[in-house]
Amino acid sequence: MPKGYLAFVLHAHLPFVRHPEHDTFLEERWFFEAMTETYIPLVKFFDRLIIENVPFRLTISVSPSLLAMMEDQVLQERYAEHLTRLIELSEKEIERTRNDPHLNYLAGMYRGLFEEARQIFVGQYGGRLSSAFKRFHEHGVVELITTSATHGLLPLLSPHPKAVTAQLATGLDYFGRVFGFDARGMWLPECGYCRGLEEDLRDKEIRYFLLESHGIEHAGTTPFYGVYAPLYTPSGVAAFGRDRGSTKQVWSAREGFPGDPAYREFYRDIGHDLDFNYIRPYLAGHMRADTGIKYHRITGPTPWKELYHPDAARERAAQHAGDFLHKRITHIEYLNSMMETAPVVVAPFDAELFGHWWFEGPQWLDFLIRKAAFDQSALELITLSGYLDRHPVHQVGVPCCATWGHKGYFEAWLNGKTDWIYPQLYECCRRMESLAGRYGIGRVPYITVRALNQCVRELLLAQSSDWPFIINNGTSEGYAVRRIKDHVARFRYLADSIEKKSIDEEYLSAIEEIDNIFPNADYRLFR
Repeated sequence: MPKGYLAFVLHAHLPFVRHPEHDTFLEERWFFEAMTETYIPLVKFFDRLIIENVPFRLTISVSPSLLAMMEDQVLQERYAEHLTRLIELSEKEIERTRNDPHLNYLAGMYRGLFEEARQIFVGQYGGRLSSAFKRFHEHGVVELITTSATHGLLPLLSPHPKAVTAQLATGLDYFGRVFGFDARGMWLPECGYCRGLEEDLRDKEIRYFLLESHGIEHAGTTPFYGVYAPLYTPSGVAAFGRDRGSTKQVWSAREGFPGDPAYREFYRDIGHDLDFNYIRPYLAGHMRADTGIKYHRITGPTPWKELYHPDAARERAAQHAGDFLHKRITHIEYLNSMMETAPVVVAPFDAELFGHWWFEGPQWLDFLIRKAAFDQSALELITLSGYLDRHPVHQVGVPCCATWGHKGYFEAWLNGKTDWIYPQLYECCRRMESLAGRYGIGRVPYITVRALNQCVRELLLAQSSDWPFIINNGTSEGYAVRRIKDHVARFRYLADSIEKKSIDEEYLSAIEEIDNIFPNADYRLFR
């Protein structure tokens, strides 16, 4: 048995962004970029590790809203077209840079990456990348878990318990329908916890959930081993806490690996650097945006950036993987000398850090897995369920309220810029409960059932924690505000139509087509 364990948890999540009413839509590129730069590279490396029989275990949380986009035929087709345009753009870049050997080499590198992404997406997985993650789960190298339906921040929805139930039940149901098995772990949205949530999770047969570190450290019962062993809640659901040291070393641009001068610079992209008329055919909505073709490295803190050298960055990723592993082994050996059970270091990250924000991230993870496989006597990679299977006995206690947002609580989602949101959500929750109660008994006309279920979809979409977070950060603020207002307005219109018994079927069909998330959404959850 090893002296301890390292549990990587990657949280793959994006808000549901789908606009079939437009030919192209700028914010759909969030999904396209994450597919090209994060999810497909991870699939590529995991496939290779399996083929080469390299042992590894990690946990991936796939949010239902992201999963719905992966499964959507419109977005699948648009993403394939997006890759075709990127390949065309990279070929133009090869021609444009023919007199500069290094830029020409980088342009060729991007063409190769885009062609490889298309082959994996279209050729290998037939447009359904979710099937790759299902295969990894069935192979036993990845444990797939999930989060709530649209990533609603559950503690801020807890004044309406049925809203929490709908977020959990709808998300878990959709995850099960797509993957063919039930999730047994839960990434609480934004790692947001308040007392009582564990009972909802127990009712959904969830085995464990993840918490920010102070949720464990300030539990009602002082944890003997801090965040290096799970804490069983009185309901029997285990809570795992984040290890600050291991995560900061990876995600911090200032103090961690991603800020190294050799790595690719995220904020220099030809979509902003080159002549607008040249780049315009490849930009959604004919607005400047990132293309994914970036020729510079971080270099330093000044605006001056030198050209990117992939081989040097690759070597640095290997060094950083070794450094990270050495620190974790040293830490685990120390913890093992102090604990009566094998310690587990839980390292949770947003999946988009790997590849999108930190271009070399998937490569770093690949190096780390391969290095860890050489010597499992001190440290072993493990899934969270795997750890509970091997070490089922732990302390019991009630965690404290927590998130992993700014200052550790709810300021990033509830502040002076966003305090207008939740009163509207609460009003919609009350009205949804009233409608569900009114149509809870007796035969309900089919069109009314459709309208009630669409009300649930609109409410769930309005509850996404991404919208207040984006507003607070000031990035794409107008789009986030519009999304909340649109979903609330659609909910109210449909609710009025139901109450007046004057449902416009043409309008309802149009809204069902635009906001088509969760085909099995069920208004009876609000009874």
